[in-house]
Amino acid sequence: MSSCHPNRNMEMRQAINRFSALATPSRLEALKLLAQHEDGLASGELARRLEVPANTISTLLFLLSQADLVRSRRENRNVVYTANVDAVRELIDFLDEECAGGRCRRKGRKT
Repeated sequence: MSSCHPNRNMEMRQAINRFSALATPSRLEALKLLAQHEDGLASGELARRLEVPANTISTLLFLLSQADLVRSRRENRNVVYTANVDAVRELIDFLDEECAGGRCRRKGRKT
């Protein structure tokens, strides 16, 4: 990576951070499940569906939040999480442009 392209370096770091956040089956499953529920899921419900303890879901959601892949909001006593689909699209665009030279988009695939 050249230091002549500071924006590209930032994008690379951000992409690496997001890929790292998705590097376990449980985190990838959590993002997938949240993406399927547009209104989001409470952390307890997400833990129940993934069959993981509360402390595991907290760590998992913290890592996904740090990578900006999920967002949270408070609803009464619950914290509800949603997938940040814009961040997922950015990651797909990064892969297409930086790794596939834009060939995926040219073949008519939707992002």
